Order: sequence, then C-alpha cells, then structure tokens
Amino acid sequence: MSLLEIAAILLAGIAAGTINTVVGSGTLITFPTLLAFGIPPVTANVSNTIGLVPGSVSGAIGYRRELAGQRSRVLRLSVASLIGGVTGAVLLLVLPADAFTTIVPVLIVLGLVLVVLQPRISAWVARRHEATGGMPHHGTWWVWPGVLVTGVYGGYFGAAQGVLLMAVLGTGVDEALQRLNGIKNVLAAIVNAVAGLIFAVVADVDWWVVLIIGIGSVIGGQIGATVGRRLPPVGLRIAIVVVGTVALGVFLFT
Repeated sequence: MSLLEIAAILLAGIAAGTINTVVGSGTLITFPTLLAFGIPPVTANVSNTIGLVPGSVSGAIGYRRELAGQRSRVLRLSVASLIGGVTGAVLLLVLPADAFTTIVPVLIVLGLVLVVLQPRISAWVARRHEATGGMPHHGTWWVWPGVLVTGVYGGYFGAAQGVLLMAVLGTGVDEALQRLNGIKNVLAAIVNAVAGLIFAVVADVDWWVVLIIGIGSVIGGQIGATVGRRLPPVGLRIAIVVVGTVALGVFLFT
C-alpha cells in the first residue's frame, strides 16, 4: 500500500471507531474505503470486522462508568450476542453474497422507527409492567432474542448494528440512554470479536488492513467515548437517526 492509502485507511478507522462508540455504523466508512482501493468485497468485510474489534473494546472501556451496576444484565445479553455473532459469521461464509443483505434496509428502517418512537414505546411498556410489579431488570421478553438477531446481522456485516441494538435496548430496558449505549458498546465488541476470530481462522484476511484499521479504531473509540458521554438523550437519539438514515441511503443507492 502507498502512504496515501495507509493514511486514508487510518483516518477511516479513526472515524469508524468514533462513530461506532457513539452510535454505530462505522463500517459504512471503512468498508467503502477498502473497496475504493481495490480490496475484494469479502476480504474487505472480514478484514474490516477484525480491525474494528480493538476500537469496540476501546469504546466499551470509555463507557465503563455507565456500565456500573449492570454486570448481570450485560452478562445475560452477552450470551445472545455471542451466539448471534457466531451465526452471522458462519452465514457470511456459506451463503451467497446477496442472500442476507437484501433485508438490511428493512432492518435499518425498523431500527430507526423504534429509536424515534422509543420514549412513547418505553412509557407504554412501563405502564403495562407496572400492573405486574414493574419492568424486569433484564428488560422485556423480546430484548434477549432481539439482541440475538442483531448479533446475527452484526456477525454478517455489521453496518448500523449499533442503531438496531439501541432500538432494542431503548424500547425494552428501563434504563438511561447513555447507560444503554455503554451496554451497546460491549455487545458490539463481543459480536465483532467472535466473528473476527472465525474469519481469522477460515477466511482470506488482509492483515495490514487489520493493523491500520485497528490502530485508527482504538483512537476513535476514545474520541467517541469522550463525545458520546456528553450528549444528552435527545442529542444521542438524533445522532442515531442521522447515522441510520445515511446507512439506509448507502444501501439503497450504491
């Protein structure tokens, strides 16, 4: 790679790490960048997934204060992300390239709708559970399978995974949005890590790309944690919708 290519991929990694920590969809920056430099799509996808793992971990560490008191909740949902990530990675390796991505726009639209309606849906869910003693600490019944399905999608491609996770958590868990964002970062890190491990063993990986994106995403993860933790709930919700809308546009018009 030339110095220009290295610099461009590094900057893309920083941007992706930042966006992934705040909302998600950083893949929409790194993946097209790799394609522009002639890296085959599948190789670009798997190399990008592995490269973003350190950034996901960096972002999760940056949100460690928001994770306080959520150990049992995170552990429970981590199982769903682990299973989903493995399933998604296997699907990428065995299914035709367009078999799963055809439903990606639908998933993104659903996620955006849930994020926009999250306050009303959460209030309605809370009222329903008040009659039976309050919402469960781990969330409503659909949270675990919702995280599982999102993990499958994340293991397969991952763009807008954060949007979908925030939609599921925001509507089904009675918790502040910033604390849910901390959980989102942990779950995304698990999905990326388990998928990346599988790809590293059986797929064609460009390790130079992994290294450059990895360095950039770690830097971006810390930047994202600093920025994201200061956003008010409305600001974070707006950021999710904006990034998700861009993600939808990319899928529909490219």
